[in-house]
Amino acid sequence: MNIKAKLIQLLPLQTGMGKNGQWRKQDIIVETDGQYPKKICISIWGDKINEKQLKIGNLLEIDFDLESREFNGKWYTDIRAWKIVSEDDKITFTINEDLPSDEEPKDNDDLPF
Repeated sequence: MNIKAKLIQLLPLQTGMGKNGQWRKQDIIVETDGQYPKKICISIWGDKINEKQLKIGNLLEIDFDLESREFNGKWYTDIRAWKIVSEDDKITFTINEDLPSDEEPKDNDDLPF
C-alpha cells in the first residue's frame, strides 16, 4: 500500500535487544491531505530509519504493509513502512540544449592522424 502524507510528529526512538541482536523502532505520526485529514501512526524498523527524511513538515511518500494479530482475545494492527521517499529526495533534471557552453571550441589540428 502507498500513502502521501505530511510528517507532524516524531515519537521517541525505541531500542532493545532481541534474540537476533539489537533492534531500533521509530514511530511517526503523519497527516493526510484532503477535506477530512487523517492522522496515522506508522512504524519504521531498523535500517529503514533515515533521520534526514524525518523532519517535521516534510511531505513523505510511504510504502507500507498492514498486519493484525490477536493477543488475549484482542486484535492489534501495525502499519509498518518498508520504503519512505521524501519530496526533498525527488530530484528532477531539465535538459536544455540551447544553453551556451562555457568552453571555447577546440582546434582539431592537433589530431595524431
